[in-house]
Parts: sequence; C-alpha cells; structure tokens
Amino acid sequence: MNKEPNALNVSTADILIVGGGLVGAVAARALSNSGLSVIVVDGQDPSLATAAAFDGRASAVAAASKRLLAAIGIWPYLENDVSPILDIRVADGASPMFLHYDHEDVGVGPLGYLAENRHIRCSALSALKNDPNIIFLAPMRVEELVRDSNLVTATLSDGSVVSASLAIAADGRGSKTRENAGIKTTDWRYPQEAIVCTVEHEKPHAFIAHEHFLPAGPFAILPLKGTSERPAQRSSIVWTERAAHARQFVGLDDPNFIRELSRRFGDFMGKISVVGPRFCHPLGLQFAETSVAQRLVLIGDADHGIHPIAGQGLNMGYRDVAALVDVLAEARHVGLDIGSAAVLERYQRWRRFDNTLMLAVTDGLNRLFSNNIAPIRVARDIGLGGVNRMPGLKKILMRSAMGLSGDLPTLMRAD
Repeated sequence: MNKEPNALNVSTADILIVGGGLVGAVAARALSNSGLSVIVVDGQDPSLATAAAFDGRASAVAAASKRLLAAIGIWPYLENDVSPILDIRVADGASPMFLHYDHEDVGVGPLGYLAENRHIRCSALSALKNDPNIIFLAPMRVEELVRDSNLVTATLSDGSVVSASLAIAADGRGSKTRENAGIKTTDWRYPQEAIVCTVEHEKPHAFIAHEHFLPAGPFAILPLKGTSERPAQRSSIVWTERAAHARQFVGLDDPNFIRELSRRFGDFMGKISVVGPRFCHPLGLQFAETSVAQRLVLIGDADHGIHPIAGQGLNMGYRDVAALVDVLAEARHVGLDIGSAAVLERYQRWRRFDNTLMLAVTDGLNRLFSNNIAPIRVARDIGLGGVNRMPGLKKILMRSAMGLSGDLPTLMRAD
C-alpha cells in the first residue's frame, strides 16, 4: 500500500508516524479513528514484512489489546487467523509444582489470543488501506526530521516533505528517530537468544499455553490456530537458550534439531514435527531515558524492549497507543496544541510507571527462573505451588496479564 503525497510534493497532517509495523500501523488507525489525520512512513516493503519467512514470530494479544483492535476496526481482519488462549500452565522444569490459570476463573472470555506477527501486519494494513485520514508511504525513509516550537518537518527519501504537529517514533528498538533526537537508552543483552519455530503435533493443544522454566531460560509452547485439516495441532515455540548454544541448535539437521526440541517439549502432545523455517533472535532489555521530547513521542519498542518471558512486549505498545489516543483527543477537544510539552508530559506520566514496572518484573522473572541453583529452585517451586492454591491472588494476576488492571485507556475498556 503506497499513497502518494499531493502534487506539490508536500504533505501536511496532524501526526507523522515513523514506522508502520505492529505498533505504528495500529497507532495510525487508532489516531485516525479519533479524528486526526496521519502520515505513516515505513522503511519496509509491506509485501516482504507480511511474508511467512520474515521473522517467524507470533505474539500474544491480551484481552485488553483485543478490545483496542476491535474498537478501531482491525480485529475483523485478524480474528480468523488467531487462536484463543484459554488456559496458561507454568511449570519449573521437572518439578511437580505448577501454576495453572483458567480463563473461567475470570469470566470475561479468553485470557488472550495468539497471532502470527505477519497476520497482525496484514490485518492492520488492510484496515489502513481505505482510511481517508491516513497516507501510508512504504518503502520510504525519513532522511531528516526537524522539530521546532511550532511543527515537525520531515524530508523523505524520495525528496518529498511532510509537516505535522507531532511526530511519533514507532521504528523499533534500533530507532533512528530516537537516536537523532538525542534520547539515550539504558540497555543490556541477556546471555540468551530465542529460537523460534512452528511445530505440528499429533494431539490438539486444547488452547492451553505452556511455559516451562529451564536452566537456560523459559521454553514456551503457544497455541496456534492450525490448518483446516488439523485444527489446534500447531504451536509456536519460543525456546530461550544460552547464546553460545542457540545458533548451534538452529543449525542442526532436522533429526537432531527435533531430538533437542523434543527433550524440552516432552511427549504430552504426541509426535512433533517442525513446520517452516527456524529463526534465532537475540534477547535484551532496553528503555529510553524519556518517552517524549519536543514534538516527539516514543511508543512500543522505540521506547521500551523487554524479555519475552511474559508475552507482554506487544501489549505494552498497544497500551501506549490507547493512552496516547486519550491524551491527544482530550487536548484537541479543549483546543490545545497536540504537540505541546504539557500535553506530551501528561502522556509520559501516564505510561512511565506502568512500563518501568513491566521492565522490572520481566527482568526479575528471567533472572529468578533461568538458573538451576538449588535453594532458589526450591523457593520458586514452593512459590508456584502456593500461588496456585490462592484463587484470589491468581485472579489478580490473571487480570493483570490480560491487561485489565490499572488505569485503562478508553479503547481498552469494556463496551
């Protein structure tokens, strides 16, 4: 999808979004839905970014994030390609202790959904395609972004110029927009990498997500929709392994890779086979020193990147989007400049604590469970078993994982 600027080669909008991926495209649709005009500039060719071989990953879409996607018209394009997550079962290696989350204990539908990233991209782009408030330029780059007290002006790789009241950086962890704004980050690499692949298994997964904590890191089995011939018999694997070994495992031939995979997967779903390519992704934690600057907002991975241990990375980005829509819509309603420092600071106050807390929780969980130190292992096993016997606490934790706790933005509230 590529909409051209006007005949003067200059385009003007309320918002310029740099990055049209999983978060940027959703932000464009949400802001358009609130009455703002949007120009999205994305460096990826959409036909490549939506291909199955692009990165192989799938993402958990929490219940609150589903509400957002439904409210802005993206969910109807996506719902036929997702698998509900009805239950979550957490186990610490071979320990008999476990933690089981059952969606019926909360009573508001599935805990979340699992969708391949390419399907999310396709759905968001489909929703944007006929939106008269959105110009989507791809593949295209922002060569220069100038921000002053009145507006932002971007010069694009084809020589065209875009001006807007506010720029949003949604261009990922390596954000050039953030870097060019002089916003520093705190980041470190974990001594782990994530092996990602799709497996087919003999027995249905019953829409249960499994997370096994192993000494090298968490091993997640996440339910995919499957095929019409074998529904509920495919799962996405996120296998966290020590960085020194991960790429060796990915490079094994099929029989040896399946052997290593089966050792961690187990046999509870019968014989397994790998469908499609395998991928290996480095893991790290990153957060920007500030989420806002002069006429600039960072959202999604441009602002914060976390370990996938809790499946909350994409949902943090969607919560950013929903909160930003509330802040900008209210500012516009009362006649304020949507790019002013006071408006952007309100957004930062709303999101900063929530994002920082999630960064700390996921980092702490990874450090707590990615080891085989006997006293720590015993303590965490007792903790898992204890929480499993406390229905009130489990319900609180489930609602938090579903994104239904705290100060919910409008687009994430119940109908």
